[in-house]
Amino acid sequence: MKNFSIFRITGLLALCMLFSCEQDSDPDRSGEDFANSEAVFLLIDEESIDNGNPPNNFSETDVNDQLATLGLRQTLRFFEEEVGREIDLFTGQVGDEAWFALKTIPTTWVNAGPTGNGLRNYLTPGPGLGAAVPDDDREVLLDKIPNVTPLRATGLAMLVGQTVYAVVYDSDISINYSPLTGNLQGENLGIVAFDVIRVVERTDGSSSDLPRVTVRIRSVSEISGLGLSLFSNAPVPESSSEPFDKTPPSSPPVIVLTPAN
Repeated sequence: MKNFSIFRITGLLALCMLFSCEQDSDPDRSGEDFANSEAVFLLIDEESIDNGNPPNNFSETDVNDQLATLGLRQTLRFFEEEVGREIDLFTGQVGDEAWFALKTIPTTWVNAGPTGNGLRNYLTPGPGLGAAVPDDDREVLLDKIPNVTPLRATGLAMLVGQTVYAVVYDSDISINYSPLTGNLQGENLGIVAFDVIRVVERTDGSSSDLPRVTVRIRSVSEISGLGLSLFSNAPVPESSSEPFDKTPPSSPPVIVLTPAN
């Protein structure tokens, strides 16, 4: 009887340890109240948030499509009215990604003013970053931006548990490789903020579809008061097709954030 009891207790302990490990590695953060002291700055294009896009089928007014213009920094209407709501967003395909990390801030953005912080100048926006300059080239500082990094499954999974503050574009953000640069010219729909709750592989689309991301909408005005950080260790793709990273890992690398300036 004593040996049986020992084996029974040992077995129960093993099951508890297994259950605990499964809980620790579970990437689902639903039901949690996030208290992050900083927000990750991202760029999002029309493959994720646009009127008519699945799975939300936003209307034109939901996403400010009727207001779209260079340098628009107004909160998207749906995200302004639905604070606290959890929704799913698609994130594009391998080679046509929808979420992008800005890993470094160009010196030209710092020099553009009106502040000494390059990201804040982009968000204001300053001359050549969406605002007029003497030659009226409002986008002169938004092409060939180094280290604009498209996020595939691993990078998206690294965002679980983070708060995001993002500028949304009304068109595709185009990427060149070797070296990695992005074209950030084009009209904007505005700003969104959210917590990343869950990243799940898509099985309801094409073979190259990137994950479905569940987010909890946050107040843009509230999040703008946090420090903004760059996703400095976002995985860098070798090309538009390699790696073919569409399945989020169960244990992604830990995200590294650096203050944006």
